[in-house]
Amino acid sequence: MKKQTEDVKLSKIMSKMLRHKPEQSGLELDASDGSCHVDDLLRVIQSLPGWEKVKLTDIERVVRNSDKQRFEIKNGRIRARYGHSYQKIEYIADNPPDTLYHGTNEQALPFIMAEGLDPVGRQYVHLSESTEFAALAGSRRGKLVILKIDTMKARAEGIPFYYAGNEVWLAEWIPWELCTIVESELES
Repeated sequence: MKKQTEDVKLSKIMSKMLRHKPEQSGLELDASDGSCHVDDLLRVIQSLPGWEKVKLTDIERVVRNSDKQRFEIKNGRIRARYGHSYQKIEYIADNPPDTLYHGTNEQALPFIMAEGLDPVGRQYVHLSESTEFAALAGSRRGKLVILKIDTMKARAEGIPFYYAGNEVWLAEWIPWELCTIVESELES
């Protein structure tokens, strides 16, 4: 249990550095994909009080075991796949499955119905290929609501989609007219 708790804390530190505030830690990320050398991330984490003994294997374990697969290590570089708030990461437009899902909560629903799905402080709206992953993302704040997105209609209207990896798709905005509320056993 102790290792799992430490991994959650390490994941939060990595999220802050790779998704939200790299400059506060002195970490410089590649502007095109938000990546840095994994050794640079390790060095910065080890400079934090109480984190001096973190090893590369600890970072690799967090990447491997992350429930939402937030991070990716490739060719000695690490990046957050999605969820950036500090700068806009560029992705290549791709064709998503015909249906994607977005997890949100009951309190956000009136805003979404009026304004559409908006990134709200992030760079992109996060969508997933499964209701399970949408539920995981949407169940953090209040009663879960899962929205189904008609991506065929969205693409016909010129809305681009970007694949971030591990069933996560991104869009800059989705109009409410392309969303339907999913009645699901995932709701409680």
